[in-house]
Amino acid sequence: MLLGVNIDHVATVRNARGCIYPSPLEAALLAETHGADLITMHLREDRRHIYDADVFAVRNAISTRLNLEMALTPEMLDNALAVQPADVCIVPEKRQEITTEGGLDVLSQQDKVAEYIQKLTAAGIRVSLFVDADSNQIQACREVAAPVIELHTGAYADAAPQQRRLQLARIEEAAHQASEMGIIVNAGHGLNIHNVAPIAKILAIQELNIGHALIAQAIFIGLPQAIEQMKTAIFRARSIPY
Repeated sequence: MLLGVNIDHVATVRNARGCIYPSPLEAALLAETHGADLITMHLREDRRHIYDADVFAVRNAISTRLNLEMALTPEMLDNALAVQPADVCIVPEKRQEITTEGGLDVLSQQDKVAEYIQKLTAAGIRVSLFVDADSNQIQACREVAAPVIELHTGAYADAAPQQRRLQLARIEEAAHQASEMGIIVNAGHGLNIHNVAPIAKILAIQELNIGHALIAQAIFIGLPQAIEQMKTAIFRARSIPY
């Protein structure tokens, strides 16, 4: 299982003081040196953390893949075509939200999603759709020819203990449904060192994208150690059968 390290909140800390540090570029280089399989960044419409210049700087400097998260808007499509990341993950976006609150509603806007996938694919960019673990949404992903989905694990991560098993079962069922359709399955949102293992055990999921928990842990033990700790937890979970 691959680990994508999301560096958005390095930029959040930088922007809190309006200065030039800590550097998202430095974080990206440090992350890939210490085991990140890809770097994830979300260029939001309000530029609340990552800036356009950050995306270009990281894209030009890293050796691993850049996974650019973006909203389904013409501006972000143009940005992605200019940056040329290896991957784009299309996510829903609301100005008032603190963080992404749910999956993209592919079902209600299939024509628009299909158009964006076609344009990005034609440019050599692999497209992922960030969706909830919902059978109808996954079927819609197939109909728009999405090669990859990223399952939203937020409901699982936020669930009370008695509800977490139900949310986990939904994710596992959705992952297998998509995999059987030939769609590559990733997952992310709200995952941390304490809740990642059950998700990592789902063999249909190939990649996890984790950010906030890693940057938070890095405050206390450093980013290299936080990445190593997460990768060890994922490896152990993946290696131990149910």
